[in-house]
This record gives sequence, structure tokens and C-alpha cells, in this order.
Amino acid sequence: MTSLAAELSRRAGEAFAAEGLDAGFGRVQVSDRPDLAQFQCNGALAAAKQSKSNPRVMAEKVAARLKADPFFAKVEIAGPGFINLDVTDDVLSRQLAELAADEKLGAPDTGQGRTAILDFGGPNVAKPMHVGHLRSSIIGDCLQRLYRANGWRVISDVHLGDWGLQMGQLITEVEVRGIAPVYFDAGFKGPYPDQSPVSMDDLEEMYPAASAACKSDPARLDAARRATVELQDGRPGYRALWRHFVKVSEEGLTREFASLGVKFDLWNGESTVHGLIGPMLEDLKARGLAQISEGALVVPVAREDDKKPMPPLILVKSEGGVLYGTTDLATIIERVRDYHPALILYIVDHRQHGHFEQVFRAAQQAGLNDGAALEHVGYGTMNGADGKPFKTRAGGVMKLYDLIAMATAEAQKRLAEQNLDADIGQQERGDIARMVGIATIKFADLSNHRTTDYIFDLERFSRFEGKTGPYLQYAAVRIRSILRKAGESGRVGRLAAPAERALALQLVSVGDAMAAAEEKRAPNILCDYAFTLAQGFSRFYTEHHILSETDAELRAARLGLSNLTLAVMARILGLLGIEVPDRM
Repeated sequence: MTSLAAELSRRAGEAFAAEGLDAGFGRVQVSDRPDLAQFQCNGALAAAKQSKSNPRVMAEKVAARLKADPFFAKVEIAGPGFINLDVTDDVLSRQLAELAADEKLGAPDTGQGRTAILDFGGPNVAKPMHVGHLRSSIIGDCLQRLYRANGWRVISDVHLGDWGLQMGQLITEVEVRGIAPVYFDAGFKGPYPDQSPVSMDDLEEMYPAASAACKSDPARLDAARRATVELQDGRPGYRALWRHFVKVSEEGLTREFASLGVKFDLWNGESTVHGLIGPMLEDLKARGLAQISEGALVVPVAREDDKKPMPPLILVKSEGGVLYGTTDLATIIERVRDYHPALILYIVDHRQHGHFEQVFRAAQQAGLNDGAALEHVGYGTMNGADGKPFKTRAGGVMKLYDLIAMATAEAQKRLAEQNLDADIGQQERGDIARMVGIATIKFADLSNHRTTDYIFDLERFSRFEGKTGPYLQYAAVRIRSILRKAGESGRVGRLAAPAERALALQLVSVGDAMAAAEEKRAPNILCDYAFTLAQGFSRFYTEHHILSETDAELRAARLGLSNLTLAVMARILGLLGIEVPDRM
């Protein structure tokens, strides 16, 4: 459905066009001063500058045309040429009815069937998920939900770190410990055991031990590098051992992501594109795009207009190993070949921006992206009260499941304090606490603009008042309770009071919020919308009878408004990855 702001922009644009001006000057937006008007159009100022005329005179000409349009209840000029607009109650009621009847609930069809690939998650094989993976997972999942709702075909890829030096470090660690000598026996013809010689707990302990050994011992580091190259070259024992690492890790990671409600379409890793790397390198060399520099194969990506040095993208190190940039470039080839995307988003820590700039430039120079837009959607860090990256009380990196357990325990405490779950059984109480705990974590993250660092304050973000996930869950549950008591969902009807109009205006702008969040890759826009909607309903509920309303038509209209508010609230919370309990 067409949003109300878009329809108003069309009508205002026609008024500007009738004056011989670009219809684009007619863009209408929600008013910055809702006490003065519902909407505003500021195009007269820019139009007057272009046509070298007086902006107020220009606004008067446009306003005169709009006043003749029965769509508007008020058209006024303010200041040097701002045009303030109100629509009639009939227009607003019709827009509400159209929203209620829309199976997409106002979602804009911005995708129009195009394909977007979202690369996020990015955990390394053999390492448990920790809070450092949280933002990528939560932001990426919200964006994939949003893009799907907006009509895109979405392919999400976890893109595991499974092919770099850390694999060589682990392989050599297994060898040093003598855990599974068969994988290192060059004369062994197989088959290799089906059972992994190491568990996830083993890998969790071995990974940092192997890394530390390589940092302190140059010989161990050289051995790890050789093992990495041999793994990538296909040494059978190393490949078999590596497959065990991947399988054990994937089982654990699937459970971890599931605890957040996050799913991926693809469980690919860097290794997935290994077969594409050789042909890609030969192609880049043949076209003169890749060259040898200090023993390494690189692609120069610096430009004359660069304001700071831009190093070349290294494809093959001097000892023969490939890097993240190599697999990232090959992955672009694979994605373009298999899915023909219009857009590929990389939801990765903003500190990796330089790396992605190198990869994107190399891909574009070689035409590997085939016109697909490549974009790094960076984000800041989640910090503790000390302003530093969030850690355990002992100072270590906090595992994701420990954070979820903390948030769930805090939710149980909050529910008990509010006496919200007094008549609910133990199993359901646990399920609700889990939903509230996850909402606490997700909304705390998503309500901050993704590019900013933020302080995670569990006590503050778990409250049932203020701008928090639990508050929004409770607001939705309260509406559901009203409708349950009413025994009917009502129907959208006439609007009789300012609080109803304000709530209706917020509801019909849901598509604009979804479009803006997509365009800016900014989930916080959805958080702001949900919070404002909850506040608007609270004012409406405080000022007007619903269940006790004696006017049957008005009661039905208010129940219809409540029902639509619940539907939109649940939709937006769903895009944020937040579940709404049946009761609290």
C-alpha cells in the first residue's frame, strides 16, 4: 500500500508541477511540530531559490492549490515558506482501514523481487560464541527480517572462519599433544575415523593454547603456517581432521544462534570457495590486475584521490598461504554466480572497514561483482560500565550463553518484583523469562545506532518502564489482554479525539519507518517507532474508555484501533527478533 506521506508528497508535487517546478519539491514529511500540524512540506524554500523568487510567495501559490484539494483539512503557511498540512479524519480513517486490510501490514515493496545477500555472524571454527559476536548476529538478523518483509529475496550466510592460520595452529596443537597420530601419518590410506578425536570443550581449551604457543615460539608459528598451506593444498589427514573441527563447531554454533532466534540460509565458510581461488588468481594475473610485490601476490587498489595511504590487497603471502581478502574476493564470485544479487551487505565490526574497502575496490576493478552493490554495514562495540568491551567480572571474554543466562535470571527477578507472573505455571514462567531476557539484550543493542559504542547496563535495560524491550513486550501484552477481555477485535472506524488521531497517524507511518530503516541499515529506527507507538497507545488508553465505552460504534472503533496497534507492534518487534508472550 502507498503510505500516507507518499500520497501527500504526490499531491504536493502536482501542485509544484502546476507552477512549472520540479514535483520533487513537494516531498511531505511528518511535522517536526505535531502541535502545529500533522505534516509539513518545506520545498517552497528550495523551489524559490531555484526560480529566484520569494519563498513565501511561492508557498502561497502552492498552498492555494492544496486548499482546493478535499484531502486536506488544513493548509497553512508558517515562517518564510513552510507549508503545514492536516488531512481530514475521513482520509485518515480510510488509510487505517487500508492498513488493516493489507496482508503486508504497510510494508513497502522496496525490494521489488531483487536479491540481497547478508553476510553476518562470522564466528571462527573451534571457538565458542561470545559477546563479541552479539552485535553482528542481532543487527544482521534484524536486517534480514526487515529486507524480507520489504519484498527482497534474502540469502543470509554465516560465513564461518574455517580456513585461516587458526586451523593450522589447531592441527599442529593436536599433533604436539599426540591426540590422534593417524591424521599425521603420511602413509595412512584411510578411511579416517568418523568420530572426532576432539570435542567442542577440547577445542575451546586448545585454541588459545595453540595461539599462545605460536606467539611465543617462532618454530611453532612456522609449523602452523606450513600446516595451513598443506591443509589448503588438500593433505588428506589434515582435511579429515579439519572436517571434524568444523562439524563439532557447527553443532555448537547452531545451538548458540538458536538461543538468539537467529537462523542462516547458508552455513558456508572461507573454505567453500577454495576451488575458485586458483582460477581467480590466474584470471587476475592474466589481466594485469594482480602482481608480485615483495614475494606476495597483490592487487593495487590505491586511487589518486585517496586522502590517506591505501595498501594493496594481498592475495597470496610469500610462503604460499591465502588470506581473508582472497577468500572474500572469491566469495563475491560465488555469490554473483549463484544468486545474481543486487546488493551484498557485510555486517561486520566497523574496525574492519579498511579491509572491506580493499576487497570492494579489487572486486570492482576486476568486475567480479557484476554490478552488485557491495557495502560494509559497520557497528561499534558493546561495552561494560567501565566503557571498555564487555567482559566477565573476572576480566575474561563473556560467553554468549552466560550473557543470556544472566539476562534471563534478571528477567525472572523483574517479573517477580512486578508480580506479573504470579498466576503462571513454572514452565510458562521460564519461557516468559527467556523471552524477556532475549528482548532485554536485543533491544539494548538495536535501540542504539549501530555505528555507536554503547554501555550494556543489564539493570537498566531489563526494566518494565522506559525505552526497553521488556516495556514494549508488556505494552503489547496489555493490548492483547484488553482484546481478550472484550471478546472481539472491533473494526477500524471513526476517529473522535486527538489521542486517536495521533495514534492513527503513527500507525499509518509504519511503512515509512520500515523503508527508512532499510535505506539507512538502521534498526534503531524501528526501535524508535515501536517505542513511540507504545507511548501513543498509552496516552490513548489513559484518556479514553475502551471496554467500558457505552457507545457501541465508538467501542468497536477503539477496539479496532487497539487491535491494529497490537498487530503493528508485534510486526515491528518481530522484525527486531523479539517475541511477545501471550501473557505476563
